[in-house]
Amino acid sequence: MCELCEVDYAYNEHHLIPRHCHRKTWWKRRFTKEQMQQTISVCKMCHRSIHNLIPDEKVIGRHYHSIETLKTHPAIANYLAWKRRRLRE
Repeated sequence: MCELCEVDYAYNEHHLIPRHCHRKTWWKRRFTKEQMQQTISVCKMCHRSIHNLIPDEKVIGRHYHSIETLKTHPAIANYLAWKRRRLRE
């Protein structure tokens, strides 16, 4: 089950801190190796939406590195509401 929308089958892994950031000093100082390697299981549509709605990977890593914070992003919250409405129809 997708950990973001909790609706679809999940077959993608999303790094909460994008791999692009792992070798950079800013992240090494603030996060452990285990935290940087943490992933969540998401459906393809949610994974694509995360990266389309928050295109800057540094922003994802700095501000949206948990499921809870991802759900608070205004565009992600709107997307999740739309997806739930779509499934009820």
